[in-house]
Amino acid sequence: MADPKQQVYPLAAATVPRSDEESATNYRSEQAMKKKKRMKCLAYIAAFAVLQTIVIVVFSVVFLRFKTPKVRLEQVTIANIGNGNIVSLSARVTVKNTNYGRYKFDSSLATIKSGNGVVLGQLAIPEARAGARSTKRILVVGDLASPTGDSNGNLAVTIAANLRGKVEILRIIKRKKSADMLCTMTINLPTNSVQDLACK
Repeated sequence: MADPKQQVYPLAAATVPRSDEESATNYRSEQAMKKKKRMKCLAYIAAFAVLQTIVIVVFSVVFLRFKTPKVRLEQVTIANIGNGNIVSLSARVTVKNTNYGRYKFDSSLATIKSGNGVVLGQLAIPEARAGARSTKRILVVGDLASPTGDSNGNLAVTIAANLRGKVEILRIIKRKKSADMLCTMTINLPTNSVQDLACK
């Protein structure tokens, strides 16, 4: 008889070796799982590459597109100096920068010509900087030497200037850009008034 104090150990289950069919099925399912994981990883990499390409294209089309700044003349006032032989002209030059980088331009001279091409004077435009997507306003003053108008005292005037400078984006990318100004107006000498100011 067995001693009641003796500890009984359960019998260990016999390990049954797997058949070849089961191991082949398990191997195929493991390979299919690995293939699914690889395909999923490749899909994520491809989606990331497409997204990066779209971001780079949008950035280059929107931010790295260099546009020519627009230069205009505004608020022109006329005053007679002395006995009327010299007319003082003051105006505001506006440089509108539509780029995503600042536009730094060198000093320049604007030439004032009469309708028949005679040079009447010049306006000095100082060196300045227009910020990104902003407008720089500069006050300029010049004198017109011995202007003569038509029988009504009207003088057709053309003011032309060329600003040369660089557009800087992120302080790394720089591109040279020159902006032209061509404004026409009519000065009424008896009343010291400006009419029909138009800039291209």
